[in-house]
Amino acid sequence: MLQKIDFATQLRSNIFVSIMKLQVNWDALGVVTSIICALHCAVLPLILTSLPLFGINIIHNSFFEAGMIALAFAIGSFALYHVYKRHHHRLFTLLIFSTGFIFLVMKEIFISSEILLLIPAVAFILTAHFFNYHFCRKANHCHSTDCNH
Repeated sequence: MLQKIDFATQLRSNIFVSIMKLQVNWDALGVVTSIICALHCAVLPLILTSLPLFGINIIHNSFFEAGMIALAFAIGSFALYHVYKRHHHRLFTLLIFSTGFIFLVMKEIFISSEILLLIPAVAFILTAHFFNYHFCRKANHCHSTDCNH
């Protein structure tokens, strides 16, 4: 009986340790969020054009668009700032990301030029995440006086 209890305790402990070691790759999550946003903007109008027949208006819904932009901004900002602060210390990624979000907000303001503003917005945001990932790997965890770890 004692062996069964030890086995169960050890198994539960191993599972807990595995969960505690799980880390979120914020850059990957930012890239995925940006891609989902691009798919939403490009594909959703083509697939879901029948929703207004059912009284559902998700296409060009200001609240939904603002929510998607806020979600992408929150995840992207955290991902970029986290790696910037802890590893590569280059403002380039934050500037490219900010430029992308300026285009994204302008897309909501200037609706007649939506596609013309959406394409560079997504391109800048994805580029920022890719550079952030590249700079993080290139930094090789070199430590300077302003590192947080």
